[in-house]
Amino acid sequence: QVQLVESGGGVVQAGDSLRLSCAASGFIFSTYAMGWFRQAPGKEREFVAGKSSGGTTYYADSVKGRFTISRDNAKNTLYLQINSLKPEDTAVYYCAAGRIFGSPENLYSNWGQGTQVTVSS
Repeated sequence: QVQLVESGGGVVQAGDSLRLSCAASGFIFSTYAMGWFRQAPGKEREFVAGKSSGGTTYYADSVKGRFTISRDNAKNTLYLQINSLKPEDTAVYYCAAGRIFGSPENLYSNWGQGTQVTVSS
């Protein structure tokens, strides 16, 4: 059974940093593309960052320079380091797994429940 469990969210102040984690189980993690998405209140879910099984990285323009995606295949864990947090980063952050690397949501077949990040000004 595929399972993705996010953690690391919380309430922080603008300018702070957070590291989100996504623990994966039930599939061969190293062979899957992984992605982070987020959904802000009243908005559609959007792609944030992705990392292929081969290590290729792709970021949404809105987060380049502040977000860093990484993966530890030995620990079956995906990470998202977020620096210089802004109030507009407030959202539920989801990790997702898929066999094809890219930004569209429909490439990802498995999703976690999400972790809330709230940034106060």
